[in-house]
Amino acid sequence: MRIMGIDYGDSRIGIAISDPMGWTAQGLETIQAKTGMDAVLGRIRELAEKYGVQRIVVGFPRNMNGTVGPRGEKTLEFIEKLSSVVEAEIITWDERLTTVSANRTMHELRIKTSRKKLIVDQIAAVHMLQGYLDSLR
Repeated sequence: MRIMGIDYGDSRIGIAISDPMGWTAQGLETIQAKTGMDAVLGRIRELAEKYGVQRIVVGFPRNMNGTVGPRGEKTLEFIEKLSSVVEAEIITWDERLTTVSANRTMHELRIKTSRKKLIVDQIAAVHMLQGYLDSLR
């Protein structure tokens, strides 16, 4: 069963996908949010159909004290819209510190600063999805 991971943001949406066995997460692409919500949802639907995704894990931002803030509310609105265009089960996963972890990974890999902005959300989606996959074992 393939599982998709989504790191939802106002500017960019990072997309990751599991391998067919559900063991590892790989970065797939970064969708630019400026294309509009319809285009974003359409692209996610295309990817879900192409890869036969049965479950989508959306990173859910919580405040460090566990409460849900404005960013979490926006993510819930996105999930509601997403559920109307995909047939996959949608679950949320705590994404606290995934962007910090993604930035650390890029630093360790010596990725150029000019390229970081283009892939940070995708790497965050990979970290988030891998955390979810690891929790299944």
